[in-house]
Amino acid sequence: MRLLLAFVILGVVLGISGYFFVFRPNIQVRDNGIFMIRKGELFDTVAQRLQERGYLQNMYTFRKVARLKKYPELVKSGRYRLTDRMNNNELINLLRSGRQEPVHFTFNNVRTLEQFAGIVSRQIAVDSSALLSLLADEQYVSRLGFTRENLMGMFIPNTYQIYWDISPLSFVTRMQEEYLNFWNDNRRQKAEKAGLSPMDVMILASIIEEETIRPEEYPVIAGVYINRLKRNIPLAACPTLKFALGDFTLKRVLKVHTEIDSPYNTYKYKGLPPGPVRMPSIQVVEAVLNYRKHDYFYFCAKSDFSGGHHFSRTLRQHNEYARQYHQALNRRKIY
Repeated sequence: MRLLLAFVILGVVLGISGYFFVFRPNIQVRDNGIFMIRKGELFDTVAQRLQERGYLQNMYTFRKVARLKKYPELVKSGRYRLTDRMNNNELINLLRSGRQEPVHFTFNNVRTLEQFAGIVSRQIAVDSSALLSLLADEQYVSRLGFTRENLMGMFIPNTYQIYWDISPLSFVTRMQEEYLNFWNDNRRQKAEKAGLSPMDVMILASIIEEETIRPEEYPVIAGVYINRLKRNIPLAACPTLKFALGDFTLKRVLKVHTEIDSPYNTYKYKGLPPGPVRMPSIQVVEAVLNYRKHDYFYFCAKSDFSGGHHFSRTLRQHNEYARQYHQALNRRKIY
């Protein structure tokens, strides 16, 4: 009888101990609960960081349950969201499963691939150098259906749900898929009706976004450039010169700038440049696809520096507006 009682007591103790180890809450969360595990990170490092972040309350029980569930051999990288009062079993099941919390990856107002790589690396675990190296591989870029010059047009500024530990190759593949999804039949038909390819639209939109701070002018300026393209008149777009010069801060385009020998010199060469001068926003792309039909061939910044533009049908009218604007630049000593 005493032996039976001893076994019962032992079973109760083991049961309580098992509950304490496995099911008792062992995680305290006082922040957003986001915890990252990098590729190749070992179990001991993960456990130490959980404790350092203040999440893990009892290291001993966590290690015991982790070994029972073979987690040290099954560590998976990722971005995980921990919740307050999780027990060891719940925590280890989450980390073993690789069930990540995706990143809401956002980008806009990007002028170069180098700038873009920096934005990517700050939000997800993609090394900027590795990404740039991939984007510089002409054979790889060609297989994607782009050129080194127009590759910027593949990246559509938006917010995307992406896993934090995505590889550079998978990231670029995802961006290509988003580009193809964006260019649905409706948008392609509108582009074709305007006499443009999808990439032509991206290039034109990139120029227009650099031309004005006023969204209501986007479709009007698009109409100007499409009119000039149809008449085989050089675009004479200042943003393309700034891109060719690598100087986006240039406040005044001079004659010497228009003489640069570059395929991006739209004063010297007719048609569109070989690629976008920035990653254009969806709003501007839509403005090009729904451009305003009119008979303007010229536009010039207003001399009051309001950010708006005068639109002209004739060169004579345009030259008068240009004279007023240049005088205003002189008064402000912008040379």
